Formats: sequence, structure tokens, C-alpha cells
Amino acid sequence: MKTHRQQQPTSNKWRISDTLWARIEPLLPPRKPHPLGCHNPRVPDRQAMDAIFFVLRTGCQWNALNATGICSSSSAHRRFQEWTAARVFEKLWALGLQEYDELEGIDWSWQAMDGAMTKAPLGGEKNRPQPHGSGQRRRQTERAHGGGGRAYRRGD
Repeated sequence: MKTHRQQQPTSNKWRISDTLWARIEPLLPPRKPHPLGCHNPRVPDRQAMDAIFFVLRTGCQWNALNATGICSSSSAHRRFQEWTAARVFEKLWALGLQEYDELEGIDWSWQAMDGAMTKAPLGGEKNRPQPHGSGQRRRQTERAHGGGGRAYRRGD
């Protein structure tokens, strides 16, 4: 006898706190009314944000959200794109930096940059002749090995 495994809602440890939500909610753009006025109700913003943070924290694929019970993957991804375009996450990042600066202080005069000052291990010579595309290399290889390519008739 087969039993269907019911979808278990994800534990609350993956949900954002009330304190964080109170900081995020004012950054969200106002909801646009549906042009026809009749549609499925929109997923609550907090639920969508829980789903987005779940993906960011766990690194799972968007479609894996469907098994969590937080929010559908399509709704979460649509809202992520909408909020990215509205620069919500950029504003949240700036708010976090500002708050950290007030609490701990950020030494803005000190900056670091990462880079490499050596030649790439497989970089080749600086002024070597460049091939004229992958097609040329393929044709040259096929002709050299006598296979592939165009069949030639006598007199061509």
C-alpha cells in the first residue's frame, strides 16, 4: 500500500525575524493592483521574502522551494525580480552598513583590493598569432586526419 508523503512546512528557523521584517517592509514598493481586478490573491510579501532568504541562505534552486511549504518557486522568483528592479536589496544592504557603522564603526579610510600581478599559468605568449575561430581549427584538424569535412570529387 502506497502512502503519499505530505509536504511538511519548513521550520520557523528559516523564517526572518519580526525585527528584520520591520526594517524590510518599509523598503518594499507599493503593490500594483491587477489590471483585471480578478486574480489569485498575491502571496503575502513576508512569505515571499522568507522564501527568497531561504534560497539565499541554503543555496538551493528556486524550484526546491515548492517542497518547503514557504511559498511557490514562481511567486518567490517573480517577487525577487520585482524587488531587485526596485533596488530593495541594495537599500537593505545600505541600511545594514549604516547600522553596523553606528554600532561598531566602519573604517572607510581603509580599503583593500585583491588582484594578481603574474601571468596566467596557461595564458600563452603575449603576441602569439590568434586562430580565426573554432571552425577553422576544426576544418584543419579534419583535413589533417583525412576524415570529416566536405567530400571532394576529381576535377574540383
